[in-house]
Formats: sequence, C-alpha cells, structure tokens
Amino acid sequence: MSSTNIAVPVMARAAQPTIPAWLTLLLACACGLIAANIYYAQPLVGPISRSLDLSPTVAGLVVTLTQIGFGAGLLLIVPLSDLIENRRLVLVLLGIAAAASLGAALSVHPLPYLIAAFFIGIGSVAVQILVPYAAHMAPEATRGQVVGNVMGGLFFGVMLARPLASGLAQLFSWHAVFFVSAVAMVLLSGLLARLLPERTPAPGLRYGALLGSMGRLALTTPVLQRRALYHAGLFAAFSLFWTTVPLLLAGPEFRLSQGGIALFALAGVAGAIASPIAGRIADRGWTRPATALAMLSVMAAFLATHIHRDGSVLALGVLVAAAILLDFGVSANLTLGQRAIFALRAELRGRLNGLYMATFFVGGAIGSAVGAWAYAQGGWALASWIGAALPAAALAYFMTE
Repeated sequence: MSSTNIAVPVMARAAQPTIPAWLTLLLACACGLIAANIYYAQPLVGPISRSLDLSPTVAGLVVTLTQIGFGAGLLLIVPLSDLIENRRLVLVLLGIAAAASLGAALSVHPLPYLIAAFFIGIGSVAVQILVPYAAHMAPEATRGQVVGNVMGGLFFGVMLARPLASGLAQLFSWHAVFFVSAVAMVLLSGLLARLLPERTPAPGLRYGALLGSMGRLALTTPVLQRRALYHAGLFAAFSLFWTTVPLLLAGPEFRLSQGGIALFALAGVAGAIASPIAGRIADRGWTRPATALAMLSVMAAFLATHIHRDGSVLALGVLVAAAILLDFGVSANLTLGQRAIFALRAELRGRLNGLYMATFFVGGAIGSAVGAWAYAQGGWALASWIGAALPAAALAYFMTE
C-alpha cells in the first residue's frame, strides 16, 4: 500500500514534460544579447553628447530615453504576451530594436539619436517576454531552475554591456557599438525564428481590458506587491552603485582611465552566477531565507567599501569584492521574485512580469538620480550610506511578511 503511494508521485514527476537544455541555453543567450541594448549607452554618455553637441544639462537623455522606452514597453507591450503568440511578438520587437540601433549608429544630430534611443528601449522589452515564456515551457518542479538559468544569461549581458561598449568605442567609435547591436539583433531574430517553438496564449481579454486588469492585479496581488517593492529597494541600490562608482574610480583617489573602469565593470559579471543558484533554491522552497540573505549581501557590499578608502590596491580590491557581492544579491533576489510571481497564475504571467519589472525599474531610476546627487553633495561616503540604507529598508519591510 505504502509503496504504491510512493510510486505514484514519482511516476507523475517522471511524466512531466521538461524544457530541452538547448532551448534554455538559447533563451539565456537571447536574453543577454537583448538586455545589453539598454546599457550600452551608459559608459558612452560623454562621447555621444560631445559628438551630437548636446549640452551637459541634457546629456542624461542619452540614457534616460532608452529607460523611458523600456518602462513604457513593460507596461504597454509586455502584457501582450498574454494575448499574442509569443514568438511572433518577440520577432517584431527585435526588428524594432535592430532598426532603432541602426538609426542610433547613423545619427549625427541629437533628435534622430534621441528618438532611436527611445525605440531601443521599446524593442528591448522582448527580453521580458522571453523570461515568462521560459516559465511557461518549464514544469513546476524545475521552473525556478529554468528561470534562474535564463536570468543568469540576462545578467551576464547586462554586466558585459558596459565594458563591451567602452572597448568598442575606444577601438573605433561609439557609432560602432550600435552597428554591432543592430547586426546582433538581426542574427538573433533569424535564429529565434528557426528554433523557438510557438506559444499561443489561451483566448482571453481584449487589449484595452488587458491593460485595465493590470491596475486590479497591482492592487489585489500581495505577492506581486511585496516582491516588486523588495526588488525596487535592491535595484535602486544597484543603480546607485553603478552610477557613482565610476565617478569614484575616475576621481583623485584611484585615477582610473576609461579602460580601467571598463575592466572594473567586468567584476560584476561574476554576480550573474547567483541567478541559477537562486532558481534552484526557490524550487526547494527556501525562498524566504534566500531573500533575506540577498538583502544582507547588498547592504554588506556598501558597508565593506568603508574598510579601506585610501585609493590603494587593497581599497580597489575591496571595491571589486563589493561589486561582486552586490550583483550577486541583486541577481539572486530578482530570480527569487520572478519564481514567486510566476507561480501564481499562468495566464497572468505577462502582466505580472510587466508590473514587477516596471515597479523596480522606477526604483532603479530613483537610485541613479539620488546617487548622482549624493555623490555631488558628499562624495562616496554619503552615496554609499544611502546605498546601504536602501536594502536595509527592503529588509525591514520583508520582516513584516
């Protein structure tokens, strides 16, 4: 009797469909390539603004318009993945990203570049259609592992984007960065068109009703509310760090060149390994302790930078370790949050993911703005204390769960 009871769930698990390893790898690589589009311009603000004759007061638009486009796409386009066949939607968005990147590469005046930057952000939301697509394709028992592997690829692309852009701009020009991006999007489109299985959502709401339902979801889904606000605090700290630490490294304490700062940025790539680990942890039911550990890691990263601040090799090594620890905590918490919201209702995943990403993306924008202000007012000391306070606030809220 007992042996039968044991055998049934084992057989049921064995019968579950699994996502092929090659498809997980394809999705991870695709997410990395697409997500990089959002971050190429960050280290190139100076060269781009000088080339286009943008004044310093509006030079921030080089990055901000891409972020605005991405945020708009999260709220207006990502929910369409609950309505439209996913592969077709991704291919359309990749076409937009390729055309916009080519437009940016060919720009010699501010307005065409800024319009292209906005549409680069719009097209790049394809990445947040592929992540819930991976969750749909994976069985429940390994969903966290699959999402974690795909998010690892995404974070790898995010962290490589800055040093890659700096290197290409130093060897050629900033125009070359966007030419390479356009070619990459075209090639990726061809690959996904051939290899990505179709996924058609069940018939449901019309587009207007779909958007209207997002407000109700935001107000009535506690898991979404908490996970989005947790990560808003951590992503704000992430954005603050990567906005201000290049200023610290280029300043009188360290005096690093643009190439040296690009090499420093490579340290963050090590944090991408946290996503697959976090996904496996979530599948084991350990989301709560892992979330606390991620928040403590981000807080500790900022506090560690106060150990040595004399511009020495040791101080630089501490900063490198802090960057790895911070990126580890942020990427882990992002995966834990997505695993939690994707477990709610399959037919809502596109809308839930759009709301989740849009919420913490606002946190990131606030973190960048506050970081720049804090560094101008009080240097790294003030910026880093604010950076530590952000995950501390998220942890305090988490403790009320």
